[in-house]
Amino acid sequence: MKLKISLALLLGAGSLFANQTLITKAKNAGLEAIPSNKSALMKLIDDPKDPITDAKVDLGKKLYFDPRLSKSNLISCNTCHNLGLGGADGIPVAIGHGWTANPHHLNSPTVYNSVFFKAQFWDGRSPHLQDQAAGPIQAAPEMAAPPELVVERINSIPAYVEEFKKAYGKDVKVDFDKITSAIATFERVLVTPSRFDKFLEGDTKALTKDEQEGLQTFLNKGCTACHTGVALGGTMQPFQVANQYKFINVGDFKGDENGMVKTPSLRNISETAPYFHNGQIWSLAEAVKEMGSVQLGIDISDSDATKIVTFLKALKGTKPAITYPQLPEVTSSTPKPSFN
Repeated sequence: MKLKISLALLLGAGSLFANQTLITKAKNAGLEAIPSNKSALMKLIDDPKDPITDAKVDLGKKLYFDPRLSKSNLISCNTCHNLGLGGADGIPVAIGHGWTANPHHLNSPTVYNSVFFKAQFWDGRSPHLQDQAAGPIQAAPEMAAPPELVVERINSIPAYVEEFKKAYGKDVKVDFDKITSAIATFERVLVTPSRFDKFLEGDTKALTKDEQEGLQTFLNKGCTACHTGVALGGTMQPFQVANQYKFINVGDFKGDENGMVKTPSLRNISETAPYFHNGQIWSLAEAVKEMGSVQLGIDISDSDATKIVTFLKALKGTKPAITYPQLPEVTSSTPKPSFN
């Protein structure tokens, strides 16, 4: 009996040691947790120049869901970055004003955890979340609304003007900068902690044995060469390092001037198919194998792809509770929608 108990204790200690070793290995590879401590999290997501407040978040949420920020009054930020669909839209190519498909055949990336991205947009042209909020509003194939139209619409709605005063002070000028700032503030709180974060913070039982094996495979194959940091992505990386992506000719996007492409976040990746910048792969296992070939120059077996996918599914996090807002009513002076 004593021998059996000793063996059980020994095996348990060995398992604990192995788990701790995997945590250390993951951290050494550059993987970081979304902090469970609120003050630590705020240090990562807050902007000292424009601090997060409840009033700003509530206002930003309304603007995020408001289709009147588009020229047609039909498209909101949530149209392409649907918070009920993993923060994306579930289609290969973003569709915007006048049912226009993105001219470069670009897929809508998730907005969840975008506060952790070092680069915004597929070509990484800005590091700022506010710029990401401002760009699609103005882009002709997306929301197609000139800043002056957006500003006129919002200022024509008294309830919005009052909310801006509540959020930014009674002397606030409700301009395009403040409008996009409020949206960005709302997006800053769209973080999704998962069991993986608990594991990185030391809870060795937060991931199952199979999920830990998947993480080990993920690390061993070298996936953290690109998918690292808090977001497990969101940085600019060279694309087609070892081989050509098999759907590279769908659309004309080739990255920035140096061929660099923003690495998608792997958080909630099981919810955000189809994959890649042009949305051509629907199977997560197939996407893993394609990345092995394109980026690492290796063949990832079906078995190893399945293991990695098991780990990736553990990155599905807890979403903030979002209640669809009731939006303030227009007035007779509010600019009418346009569809041309």
